[in-house]
Amino acid sequence: MTYQLDDLLYLMRRLRDPAHGCPWDLEQSFETIVPHTLEEAYEVADAIAQGDFEQLSGELGDLLFQVVYYAQLGREAGHFGWDAIVDGITRKLVRRHPHVFPDGNLRTPPGTRSLNAEQIKHRWEEIKAEERAAKASAPQQLSLLDDVPHALPALSRAQKLQKRASRAGFDWSETAPVIDKVQEELDEIRQALAARDQQAVAEEVGDLLFCVVNLARHLQVDAESALRAGNAKFERRFRYIEAQLAAAGTSVEQAALEHLDALWDAAKHHGL
Repeated sequence: MTYQLDDLLYLMRRLRDPAHGCPWDLEQSFETIVPHTLEEAYEVADAIAQGDFEQLSGELGDLLFQVVYYAQLGREAGHFGWDAIVDGITRKLVRRHPHVFPDGNLRTPPGTRSLNAEQIKHRWEEIKAEERAAKASAPQQLSLLDDVPHALPALSRAQKLQKRASRAGFDWSETAPVIDKVQEELDEIRQALAARDQQAVAEEVGDLLFCVVNLARHLQVDAESALRAGNAKFERRFRYIEAQLAAAGTSVEQAALEHLDALWDAAKHHGL
């Protein structure tokens, strides 16, 4: 027997049954589930990064369950249910793919309309802008930065904010000025350090990180993914150092910095 989506929805209803459900699940709310959702999303990304597709299947199931959980909470509160979630995303994707569904009908047979990748991206952004404008409940000035989620990881949010501003022409046309800006922020950190102003140091470090994200964007590198890869590289090399020292009967804490540097170089030499 293979369980289907309806079975998962039924399971969720059982877990939240006031009389016979799970005590832990009955205590949960939209707010308490959010940290679990973020954790599951990162575990999906980690499984993909490791190329572990057997693990990925399970992680995707965990992430799907988060959506099912919100659907149940929404149904109980009278806000929305699973059907509304599915209907909403399907309508949105049909609307945002006029090159695939030219008449806005999901079941219309494929047509002959052809757009290149750049045209598709441009039209996608136009449609999203139209949707943001339609959501405005009162006549007010809309910001291009509206609906960039505050809960995004800082690097991802910085990149998204910069992309939005770039659409309005608030951007450098070349990479060289971005590199100069990174250097400028480094100089300002040095100045703040010389002034022994810790608050200014923290502010300038934030500016530097924002500029580095901008540089990554101009180089067509996803900042969040690049840092995740950098973290993984550091971890591989540090574990190599630990293993080498343990084999020699010592530890990182006991080793001289020069020895640690040499082992770090050895880890690089071994392609770690």
